[in-house]
Amino acid sequence: LDKTPNEYIRWRFQHGDDKEALVKDTMTLTEEEKAKCKEPCVFELKDDKGNVSKVKWRIEKLTGGRKQIKKEYEYEVQFVGMDYNSNRYVSATKLNKWGFEKHMKVVDEKVAQRAGAFSTPLTNVNVEKHLEDVGLDKEFGTHTRMAALSGGQKVKVVIAAAMWNQPHIVILDEPTNYLDRDSLGALAGAIEVFEGGVVMITHNNEFCSALCPETWLMQKADDGIARCNCKGDAEWMAKQSKLAVKGAAKMEEMTDALGNVVEVKEAKKSKDKMSRAEKKKAEKIKKAKLARGESVTDSEDDDWD
Repeated sequence: LDKTPNEYIRWRFQHGDDKEALVKDTMTLTEEEKAKCKEPCVFELKDDKGNVSKVKWRIEKLTGGRKQIKKEYEYEVQFVGMDYNSNRYVSATKLNKWGFEKHMKVVDEKVAQRAGAFSTPLTNVNVEKHLEDVGLDKEFGTHTRMAALSGGQKVKVVIAAAMWNQPHIVILDEPTNYLDRDSLGALAGAIEVFEGGVVMITHNNEFCSALCPETWLMQKADDGIARCNCKGDAEWMAKQSKLAVKGAAKMEEMTDALGNVVEVKEAKKSKDKMSRAEKKKAEKIKKAKLARGESVTDSEDDDWD
């Protein structure tokens, strides 16, 4: 609280890492986890002749290197008592089994933060502009200590810090607290145009309903079974359903579960669903194909005849 909002954001992200994200409980090791990470791990080594031998090495740390092999990440590790020439890339599955889950989260966090750091340099001017974009004037963003800010101004600082690295998903816990009417309107407008995902925890039903016209309510019935009930603006929901159907109809390609891109071909109309103009056009195409000596498939013949 002894820093200005501008100083706070530059301090928090000064090395490309989010200092506050790295000290969360989900990133901090317990004593049991520390003890497990000190246990030796079994590695298989191959010599020039293809002979396999097993060794036990203790992992000192994850260096921060990460690469993707097929669908899994591998992380570079350094071993106790060995120099960097002995570093190896180990799969996430093995590291998770050996108790290095939180170490991998730290690396993932740093990689994500560094990717965002290239988009906006961490300078006094850029941070000042960023704070102004969330409604905090230069007087309060650069020249006033955070201890002297009001509750609403502190909320703006928190939102500005959360958005600094341009996240894909933002989680807001009671974001309407301490905000005045103008600020609430600005926040609602920002959420509407934000292209990423937003998860919001709030007791302000009016604010939430304005942003979420459709609500899925999971509620347990008298028989003890929870069912999903959909409620909201019926006109808006009907319009969105039509848009979704039209969008799906216009799809030219899709990606399956294995990541393969599949071309989506538009289904041909049967003859009884064609207009007169479409029938004439189909007949011309058929005659042209026959004139060129090309074969006509059964499905095409059914459509044209």
